[in-house]
Amino acid sequence: MRGMALNLVLAGLKLAGGFFGHTYALVADGAESLLDVLSSLLVLIGFRVAAQPPDADHPYGHGKAEPLAALSVGIFILVAAVGIAARAIEQIVTPHPVPHWWTLPLLAGIVLAKVAFSRRIGAVSLTAGSTALGIEAWHHWTDALTSAAAFVGISIAIIYAWPAADDWAALFACVVIAFNGIGIFKTALGDVMDSAVPAALENDVRTLALGVAGVRALDKCRVRKSGLSILVDIHVRVDGELTVRDGHAIAHAVKDALLASALRVSDVSVHIEPVK
Repeated sequence: MRGMALNLVLAGLKLAGGFFGHTYALVADGAESLLDVLSSLLVLIGFRVAAQPPDADHPYGHGKAEPLAALSVGIFILVAAVGIAARAIEQIVTPHPVPHWWTLPLLAGIVLAKVAFSRRIGAVSLTAGSTALGIEAWHHWTDALTSAAAFVGISIAIIYAWPAADDWAALFACVVIAFNGIGIFKTALGDVMDSAVPAALENDVRTLALGVAGVRALDKCRVRKSGLSILVDIHVRVDGELTVRDGHAIAHAVKDALLASALRVSDVSVHIEPVK
């Protein structure tokens, strides 16, 4: 909520500064901040849905809501980049006044605010293991970059009395915005499509399972991310002479060890294989 409030305030400042200061780069930056509000709202909705516990219709929980929200954010960003770029090109070939000098200190303050907020959300995303929050932090960072680009463009426009420099800065900002949108889309799509988790995470799962008494070795170990949690499908090898009851107890011990770990594992499927 604080992120959305900040973006609303910054969007208002940018749009007002762009309109009264005769700078389209600032207007484009303001439009991106409004897009940030929409993306934050989608992330918030996805985060809350993903946090809901499993039910009869969703036995594995609602974790996919989080990457789906991030996927929507990526699409909106790409669409916005195209629209802003088209307007920037139109402004380049259209004569207009040189931007006012007071838009520069306004932009400097905006850049500092966005960098600070990006670092704060980034730290929270690492703690929570959230794709959507990580994307939100990166989005704030790229927003700071676009504001910095606008600062450079406006400075050139004022110093050299070249109004089009402001519009070229807006066009450069569109490239950054589009690159950001593509990165967000690919990351979120990977989560939706159950891309492989980092090797370090899978190794942690294997180490925990191998540490359970009675586990001789591992066969398959498949780990996937579902929203804020981890789902594990693992095949463990045990002594082939054990009773079914003993093998079942080992399987439960493996599941309990993973669920009790700090890896945010929410569900484990354990298959027992005898050692030949």
